[in-house]
Amino acid sequence: MSADRSASAPLIVFDLDGTLIDTAHDLVDSLNHAVVQAGLEPVTYDDLTFLVGSGAKAMIERTFALRERALSEEELAFQMKEFVAHYHAHMPGVSRPYDGLMDALDRLEAEGYAFAVCTNKMEKLAKTLLSELKLDHRFKAITGGDSFDVRKPHAEHLLGTIRLAGGDPVRAVMVGDSLNDILAARNAKVPVIAVPFGYSDVPIATLDPDVIIQGFDELTVTLVEGLMAG
Repeated sequence: MSADRSASAPLIVFDLDGTLIDTAHDLVDSLNHAVVQAGLEPVTYDDLTFLVGSGAKAMIERTFALRERALSEEELAFQMKEFVAHYHAHMPGVSRPYDGLMDALDRLEAEGYAFAVCTNKMEKLAKTLLSELKLDHRFKAITGGDSFDVRKPHAEHLLGTIRLAGGDPVRAVMVGDSLNDILAARNAKVPVIAVPFGYSDVPIATLDPDVIIQGFDELTVTLVEGLMAG
């Protein structure tokens, strides 16, 4: 059964880093650009799952904690400035959509679906990245960790994104790769699909999403409509 076009379009809300786009290399490069200026040992890609998920500020704070270094408010402000400037200037770097994403968007859009992005990345950085990748036009709304007074896992970040996209929570599904995505969906009472190829620091199955897909070829109309109906 195809999507009902008589009401607001059914909406799929995606996380960004580790879900839509593989940003690992560029995140690590920009983070290291900042933290080495404080004399910290650079982080590695193995550290990334611990660091990513709550925005740049949390990445920096977690890096300093990982290196057992105190972090003052003044140093945090400097680190944020350096990270954001470096990351923004080098977009899109080597960041690319995950395999199968474009085909999935085309397939679902043809069935009347709309899309949005709900990420804890700063809104400016999220929009610039998607623009540089020529993907921004695919999404009815793109919100970041600074778009509202709250951020994932708070329900209102996801619900606010759905409203901005012209959607309805009862006709929406979240797709993400981390605990924050799953909790935001649970708090908003929206079904959640998880991907295992992102940046979760624990196996995604242990976080109890409604469904796990191994790739975007499994993101089908049948799957999404079944979750909405449920």
